[in-house]
This record gives sequence, structure tokens and C-alpha cells, in this order.
Amino acid sequence: MSKIVPFQALRPDPQYASRVASKPYDVLNSHEAREEAADNPYSFLHITKSEIDLPLNIDTHSQEVYDKAKENLQSFIEKGILIEETSPCYYIYQLVMNGRSQTGLVCGSSVDDYEAGVIKKHELTRPDKEADRIHHMQTIRAQTGNVFLAYNSVGAIDDVIGSWKRDHKAVYDFTANDGIRHTIWIVDDKRTTDAITALFATEVPFTYIADGHHRAASAAKVRKALGTSASSASDYFLTTLFPSDQLAIMDYNRLVHDLNGHSVEAFIDGLNKDFFVGRVDKPVQPSQLHEFGLYMDGGWYKLVAKEGSYSTDPIGILDVTILQKNILDKLLGIKDPRTDKRIDFVGGIRGLQELERRVNSGEMKLAFSLYPVSIQQLFDIADSGQVMPPKSTWFEPKLRDGLLTHLI
Repeated sequence: MSKIVPFQALRPDPQYASRVASKPYDVLNSHEAREEAADNPYSFLHITKSEIDLPLNIDTHSQEVYDKAKENLQSFIEKGILIEETSPCYYIYQLVMNGRSQTGLVCGSSVDDYEAGVIKKHELTRPDKEADRIHHMQTIRAQTGNVFLAYNSVGAIDDVIGSWKRDHKAVYDFTANDGIRHTIWIVDDKRTTDAITALFATEVPFTYIADGHHRAASAAKVRKALGTSASSASDYFLTTLFPSDQLAIMDYNRLVHDLNGHSVEAFIDGLNKDFFVGRVDKPVQPSQLHEFGLYMDGGWYKLVAKEGSYSTDPIGILDVTILQKNILDKLLGIKDPRTDKRIDFVGGIRGLQELERRVNSGEMKLAFSLYPVSIQQLFDIADSGQVMPPKSTWFEPKLRDGLLTHLI
């Protein structure tokens, strides 16, 4: 069963909250982060992407960058921009995007649960990305990146959280510049926090990593690396748990640099072996499983996978698997999408126009739009102990960094 704990968050003084809150560190490159924080000395990007305060040619993985993050964090605390909670609390985090609301519980989740498989994974991690977060956490002694967990919905938990939201005033409530509304309540009543802890311990046998595999893996390795110098706080890592019935996964689309030596005609001929292929006069946003959009040479094609061209096991039936096996590998020679530089990935939040733009610019040769993976598919794969192909899921809206930080 799931072990969670309240914690003493480091969080913004309410007057600074909307300016501190920043997009997750891993959705921005250094250039974008510099632009985002250029006129905002309160932005948490000064801590999560601290290279923005160093020379342009700095190695973003150098110790100097992590030391700058520590210096900036200390400065935010000394200036009163960030304050530490006086007692352990849970936090309720509600996000509203395009009229759709989802509400999660921010807490410490057990590293032991992660290592024992109570917190289930569905993706492989990359050593270079883990190393970055490990060095960041070890240097600043804090977890700044939230791990997004999902669980099968429990009515009693919904009731407790809904009741607290109705009866208490939020500490933060603002709409960010991307139109997403962020509202946070502090749950500081011990009877309520004890009740929430007990409900997860008795009603939630497993949680599932939706977003943040690298952050979770890094937290476990940081605890081990700290050894005897670790505080008990390092036995837990910063998470937000969302009930599955409130979540939606967006499409995660692909761009490819070239046709692997094929002519357009030969490529289409190759597609016809495993797909029904038709030229269409408008962008293709797939409306069902096994339907794909293809954009190249200024036009869109609709692809439908033929029966018998894919397997029906939990991994084989995924559209990302079908695309990888029957197009990216078979026709385009992309064996490992995690390492091949000829492929790039675009979250569905950017829209099909982003696919068109990058192909029309000449940067890429072709783009594929996909139907999203479902929450149930994610759970089924994690339950089976298998892993999805990389870049299979895109969750939106994103939690903002800086609103709640876990000190270790």
C-alpha cells in the first residue's frame, strides 16, 4: 500500500507566488529559460535553470551551475521570497486548463515504495538526465521538481480533498501567462492529514509515475549517495498524486529529419504494406487507435494500420509501438529513438501547426501525428512490468516549479 507523508514545504510568500512559479525545468532549454526569466528576478528558473545567470557558453552540467543554483536558492530564502512551513502539511493543488479541472495532493512519497515497485514505472531513464538531477539535488539539498503520480480514484479521498477546498481559503490562486489557473490550499489540520495518510495506506495499493521518471530515480540515488549524512526527509520525494478519472493524456508526435535515402514515392510504397494510405486536404488529428497523420512535401496523409501488422499485447498494440516498428525502424532506419539524432518529439500541446512549421522550414522532412495513449493503457503496461517506448505520453497541464519545494 502507498506510504505518503506531509512535509514542511519551502514555498513563496503569497505576494510573490505568481512570479516565482515557473514552467518545469525540463520543458525549456537554456535559451528559452533566459528569455522567460529575463525581466523576472523572482522566477524559480534562477534555481532550476541557474545557467541563465552565468555566461552563455557555460557547460550546463558543470558544478558551477549547481553551485549557482544553491546560491540563488539561499538568496531567495534570505530575501523572504521563499519561506519554510513551520509544521508538516499536505497541499492541495488544482489546475484548470481550457475549462477542465484536475486536483492533486502534494506530499512526500516513500523512496522505499519506489524501490519496492509500489510506485510503478512505465519508462526507462537516461543516465545523463539522472546525473543532472542528482547533482542538482545533492548540491542544493532540495527537490525542486515535482513527480506527477496517478492512482485509481478513491471516493473517500475525493471527499476529504473536496471538503477541504470548499471550507478553506487558498493560499495561492493565480492564472499564469499561458492561461492555466493554479490554486493551492494548505492542509494544516493534523486530524485531516492523519486521515489522508491512512486512506492512502489502506485504499491505494499502487501509484503510477505519469511524469517525472528521472526525478524519481534521482531522488532514490541521492538518498543512497548521501548515506549517513542524509536526513530522514530524503526517505521521501516530492510528488503530486492525481486520481485517474481527472487526468487526460495528450498526443506525443514525431518529426524525422530525412527519408533514409528513399524517394517520396518509394516511401509511400513501403507504407502501403502495413497501412491504408490516403492523401487528405486538411491536417490529420487522429480520432481513434491505429490511425496516424503524416505530413510531408506540403501535404497531409491519413494512415490506418492494417490488421495483422501489429501484435495485441499491451506494448505491441500501442500506436507509438506500431509507428516505431513499421515505419521508423522498418522504413527509416531509426532503431533507437532515445539516441538517434534524426528524430525529434513534439508534445500535442504545441498543435499540428508546429509539425507543419518545422517541416515547411526544411528543418525536418516529415512529421507524424498520433492518437494519445490512455490512462488505462499506461496502468496496464506498468502493472505488467513492461516499459513504453520513449516519449509515449504528454500530460497537460503541467505543475509549476517553485510553488512547493521539498528540503532534504
